[in-house]
Amino acid sequence: MQVKDTAAIVTGGASGLGAATAAALIAKGAHVYALDLASAIDKAPGDERITYVPTDVTDEGQVREAVRQASATLPLRTVVNCAGIGPSARILGRKGVHDLALYAKVVQVNLVGTFTVLALAAEAIAQTEPLEHGQRGVVVNTASIAAFDGQIGQVAYSSSKGGVVGMTLPAARDLAQFGIRVNTVAPGIVDTPMLATVSEEFRAGLAAGVPFPQRLAAPEEYAQLVTMIVEHDYLNGETIRMDGALRMAPR
Repeated sequence: MQVKDTAAIVTGGASGLGAATAAALIAKGAHVYALDLASAIDKAPGDERITYVPTDVTDEGQVREAVRQASATLPLRTVVNCAGIGPSARILGRKGVHDLALYAKVVQVNLVGTFTVLALAAEAIAQTEPLEHGQRGVVVNTASIAAFDGQIGQVAYSSSKGGVVGMTLPAARDLAQFGIRVNTVAPGIVDTPMLATVSEEFRAGLAAGVPFPQRLAAPEEYAQLVTMIVEHDYLNGETIRMDGALRMAPR
């Protein structure tokens, strides 16, 4: 699919997986609209090829406005959902039962937020002129290997990411008539800012659990996979694990 001279939306685009993806799409000639919380955008490096749009993906009005901006000048062809949160809590822990509001918030951000961006962006993509074979665009969502191998304390996170995996095929089928593909990436352990605060010993322990290559993944490798998915016109309705053959233990 054509990427050059088109618009792309990347949620969570101010850091980590989103920032790496924004850079990769820029290198392909897209103009990127990076949607993120204002606090994250304030810390992001400036780039004239990126339009930062303060957006809470759980707020329908904010997402609609961001999509409107992204589709105002260039045809919107690419959407990558990277925004997410991953707090840890057991169903029954030392402080009692799992915080029910926290569970709902994780699902609201990771699953409902992903769907909100997917649906509202698809509405805009469907209005663009079709390319070869009727294609108009592609949405790439981000799940996690926790969707399949959720660990102790990951019940909320695994539930939300399992939902992202579960909606991939029906979303692709729903949007096929509009020439919009939907795929999902399920990363393993990626060296994002979230891991920057842990010790080297802990990082080495995480890397040692990966069969091969025995290291953490780089955000740029996630971005490389996303751009491949975007450009591979026959890849649709699929969830791809990017984890070095890692299968997570219970803890």
